[in-house]
Amino acid sequence: MNGSLFVLAAALLSNFIAQGLKPVFLYIRTGKFDIHETIACGGFPSSHTSTVVALMMAVGFSEGFSSSLFAVTAVFAFIVIYDAVNVRYYAGKNIQLTKQLIEDLEANTQLRFHDPIYDEKIKDVLGHRFVEALGGIFLGILVSTVFYFFVFML
Repeated sequence: MNGSLFVLAAALLSNFIAQGLKPVFLYIRTGKFDIHETIACGGFPSSHTSTVVALMMAVGFSEGFSSSLFAVTAVFAFIVIYDAVNVRYYAGKNIQLTKQLIEDLEANTQLRFHDPIYDEKIKDVLGHRFVEALGGIFLGILVSTVFYFFVFML
């Protein structure tokens, strides 16, 4: 397997494993199994984080950890992780707050909102808590390292 195909395969494999683990960890945490978690945003581990970390590590293995390309993928990974943990997480919190305000207004003022936009189902968890991103970091490192070992060392 050449280096560029290895990099792509490691990133995609890490993403698929992270998405596949989400229903498992949901079941462990809550006792509820939901196969739809495999395509959901949010949850443990962060697939965004695992994908970019696996990409970064695979580039490091393939091109060298002192290469410019590794530096670019490291910066890219930090931006994606920051976005997943901060920007997207607080966007989800904002959605929760807005939904609660609408419910409170309707309950306390007998006001009814008739515009169809108020009936839209909006997912209120978009981002990740830090522990979910940390799980993605560890998974991305593990997947790319093990994959590298099996592809190039055996």
